Amino acid sequence: MNSPTENPADRLVLDAVGAAFASLPSDARVAVAFSGGLDSTSLLDAAVRTGGAKRCVALHIHHGLSQHADEWLAQCEAFARERGVAFEARHVDVSREAGVSIEAAARDARYRALDAMCGEHGVHALWLAQHADDQAETVLLQLLRGAGLAGLAAMAPERLAPGTQVVRARPLLHVLRAQLEQYAHARDLSWIDDESNADTRYARNALRHEVLPQLAVHFPGFRDALSRTATHAAAAQRLLDDLARIDIQQAARDAGRALSRDALLALDDERALNLLRYWMRTLGLPAASTARLTDALRQLREVSDDHGMRVDHAGQSLRSYRDEIFWEAGDSADPADETVLDARPASELTWRGESIWRLPQWRGTFVFAEVEADDPDAISESTLTRAPLAARARSGGERMRIDAYGPSRTLKNVFQERGVPAWKRDVPLVFSGDDLLFVPLLGVNRETAPVTSDKARANASRHFRLDWRPDLLVA
Repeated sequence: MNSPTENPADRLVLDAVGAAFASLPSDARVAVAFSGGLDSTSLLDAAVRTGGAKRCVALHIHHGLSQHADEWLAQCEAFARERGVAFEARHVDVSREAGVSIEAAARDARYRALDAMCGEHGVHALWLAQHADDQAETVLLQLLRGAGLAGLAAMAPERLAPGTQVVRARPLLHVLRAQLEQYAHARDLSWIDDESNADTRYARNALRHEVLPQLAVHFPGFRDALSRTATHAAAAQRLLDDLARIDIQQAARDAGRALSRDALLALDDERALNLLRYWMRTLGLPAASTARLTDALRQLREVSDDHGMRVDHAGQSLRSYRDEIFWEAGDSADPADETVLDARPASELTWRGESIWRLPQWRGTFVFAEVEADDPDAISESTLTRAPLAARARSGGERMRIDAYGPSRTLKNVFQERGVPAWKRDVPLVFSGDDLLFVPLLGVNRETAPVTSDKARANASRHFRLDWRPDLLVA
């Protein structure tokens, strides 16, 4: 029998893993998503042989979906320990909501846990053990679902995990499952066979066990052909993304959180749909169907009333206000924006010169900055101390006087006049006792805090400006 180093599959797997290590800094650590199956067992073994145990960490996710899950965890830990590899396991809860596929829910929970563990271990890359057969299955599934180019691009050889600096890489993407089996047998490895992989009620398993064997008979090179299809689709998608980046430069508003309605509708439908898809990805929203996005374009072109425009998707609603379109939390079962009653508790502060007032339930902070008495937003020290301050949500009907000598008007009217869209109006109102004192984005209520007269300025010791800063803006 040939030695492992003389086995062609052994050389193929080691070369693939060696190339992945070569693309990393010499001291970079990698995490292997380690389920204990054939694929990840072969990947972890090859990673240790190529890069050394100290550069590797094995991360196992316990989904709790199988009665054997505890046994699998123990087997994975033993395998890693035998090779001197750091090991960590994490339990996750998989959503059983109606309409949500268990496969998709498990995948989402798994990646969230893996990303968190990668951050804790300070690894440079997360290695996933998908291989050429997995890629072929994915392309076929996407074709049968009518997916666009992004779907047909299937699994990328590597990409950044969302919201992190960790690279998700697939070193074995061009290695066949049969070659991994040869590698594992030559190395005398043992692995876990998940019984759910034989359940053909799952679409991927049905393809794997009933369709691909027939394809292999009649089209022996189908895996390479489908891999090329994925590569071509990924290249085409990159060009579409380049076009969307050009378009979003003209259409983006509010640092990309909103789009100009006029700029979007100046594009033809296909280009506008491409921009909408790209914009949603930048916001971290899941992809929407073509039918849903087409309906959004139709409404944007046909609905003249801002409040009549609404498209629900993934717990968010696409809305329009003046020339901006944006996503806000909620769906059509929720009440209209102006009638939402906020359940967040009020916060009180007996002000004694504090510079900050932290409001965790609002995810932000009020900052008290000393200013000159003639500052347009100045509030006298006596006004701030005459009664306890309270931060409360809007309850509807609040009024304020922006101008010292102007009329009292509803917050709704002032927000509309200032062009503040509904999605930005969720801010805490500051009251002095029972009197509205300050509204973020609008300013001081001069009915409660009159402009200081010249004589009063001479006698008043200090004045302050009140600023609202969401968490991300606090230094």
